[in-house]
This record gives sequence, C-alpha cells and structure tokens, in this order.
Amino acid sequence: MDPKHNRKPFVGGNLKMNGSRAMLKEIIDRLNPLKFDDYVEVAIAPPSIFLDLAHRSVRKGVNVAAQNAFNCTKGAYTGEVSPEQLKDLGIDWVILGHSERREIFKESDELVASKVGHALKSNMKVIACIGEKLEERESEKTEEVVIRQLQAIAVKVDDWKNVVIAYEPVWAIGTGKVATPQQAQDVHLIIRDWLAKNISEKIAQDTRIIYGGSVKGTNSQELAKQLDVDGFLVGGASLTEDFIKIIECFIPSEN
Repeated sequence: MDPKHNRKPFVGGNLKMNGSRAMLKEIIDRLNPLKFDDYVEVAIAPPSIFLDLAHRSVRKGVNVAAQNAFNCTKGAYTGEVSPEQLKDLGIDWVILGHSERREIFKESDELVASKVGHALKSNMKVIACIGEKLEERESEKTEEVVIRQLQAIAVKVDDWKNVVIAYEPVWAIGTGKVATPQQAQDVHLIIRDWLAKNISEKIAQDTRIIYGGSVKGTNSQELAKQLDVDGFLVGGASLTEDFIKIIECFIPSEN
C-alpha cells in the first residue's frame, strides 16, 4: 500500500493577525457544513482573542489551533499564553516555530524546541514549522537549515503522534511565490528520510509533513499529489473561500 494512504491529510488555516468576529463567523460558516471528516483533518488558527469564540462556534470535527504558546505554565510573562491555559479553554492544537515568529520575534531554534516540548508535555498537539530563507536556498543550504531546525525540535519530542511538521520555505510565505510540486516533494522527502534514519522508520511513515507557502486553490491540487506532501498550512487563502477549495482537493470527487 502507498504509505501516504496511512497518513490522513491535514489542512490548517493560519489567520495570523487578521480578521474580526464577523470575518471569523464567515470562515466558520463556510467550514461547518462541509463534509470532510473521513478524508482530511482541518484546523483554523485565529488570533488568540478569538480562540474561545472559534472553539464555541465550530462544529465537532473542526479543530481550533493557537498561533503561538509560551514554554512555561504560568508566571510574570506579560502578553504570553501557556499551553495549559489553552487546554483549559478547550484548544488542543498550537502552531510553533512559524517563520514570522523566528524572523520578526527572533525566536531561536532552541526556544522553538523548548516551546514544542512544553506544549507536548501539556498534552497539546503541535504544528511545528521549519523552513529556509531565500538566500539559504540560493546558497544551497536548504537541507542544512531544515535539518538543523528539525533536529532541535526532535530532541524535545517523546511521542511523535501529536506532531505535524510544516515545511514552510520563508521565501514563499506571503510573497505569491510557491515551491514547485517537485521542490516541495524534495524537501519533504529529506525530512522523512531524516526521521527514518534518526528516529524510526515507523515514525517517518506515520508523521504528517505538510507544506506552507502561498498555497491557493489553484496550486493545491498538484502539490497534494506529491507522495510526501500530506497537507497544507495555509496563510492568506484561509481568509477566503479559497480555503474550502484547498480542503476539497483531498475529498474524492464523487463525494
């Protein structure tokens, strides 16, 4: 059997610092009637102030994710939110290590890894993001950078069943540029091979590796056909009806 068939596709919508209650309602109203549960796992990640509203509004089967979490349970960390607080709110997923956190807020590999480890120990599920900058790709350092980031995270992971890896080339995020299907497949295979050699073959085959970087309804179909692309982390398109098209590329047409 194609090993991909053992991995349920995952599509996450990262709303970033966008939207309002009204916009969130529109997004959820588009998602709730859609019958995708048997074919793809879906999550939306609104700004933190809307997490409770989203959690109360989505139907069962639609996950809500936080866009970030800190690596401590509580304390004098003004403006931060802990995984334990997210769990108390009913939130089970969190995005960690997104390139905007790494670049704008200067989060190091070590801090991202620490956040991943703490979130997992708090029984949260993690979308762990890795990816190279344009100059790193152009200088042929993609594999070096991606494996460095992955290795830091892997040290903090005891149980991989709650981890989704998101490969997000920084040069393709919000730029309109997108990795070609072959470019995405090549890096996803590098990630899966590293997991096989350094963690286990089973974890390598079971772990979902999703792509993020200017994913749209127009390019998702071809990307989704790649053997090691198990879904998407969607940015701007998650704010529009295009998000539904991206989800639907994993639903058999007869349904």
